[in-house]
Amino acid sequence: MRALIQRVREATVSVDESTIGSIRKGLLTFVGISRVDTTLDADYVLGKLLGLRIFRDDDGKMNRNVEEAGGSLLIVSQFTLYADCRKGRRPSFDNAAPPQQALALYNYFVESARRGPVSVETGVFQADMQVHLINDGPVTILIESERPSGGA
Repeated sequence: MRALIQRVREATVSVDESTIGSIRKGLLTFVGISRVDTTLDADYVLGKLLGLRIFRDDDGKMNRNVEEAGGSLLIVSQFTLYADCRKGRRPSFDNAAPPQQALALYNYFVESARRGPVSVETGVFQADMQVHLINDGPVTILIESERPSGGA
């Protein structure tokens, strides 16, 4: 499982020009799910996401996690995180989980996040979404589960 996170001052996700998810300070989290991912991968990535100390403390050092910073999560599914561009000019998505499998694990990830200490907003799985954000820093970090991800 891969999560591309961006520390944001604000972020919104829209479908058909309607805002469906919006946060102020927090982490915009794009989640990609591979064919071999399980709930263990989701738990690992979520634990890392919630524990990362990437928000500034009173001394200006990255020393606070999203909860300590008073932030929120905006979670957006993004199968393109498993694009393989090593051959040719068209990415292969063979390592991405099929939609039904990915949806089940994405829902598990979101439901687990909602049981956590911060508020959670989401996009719509498989929708054509527009994401608007103000990256804070900029800070952008890739988290990957410890398990092999199907060769990507």
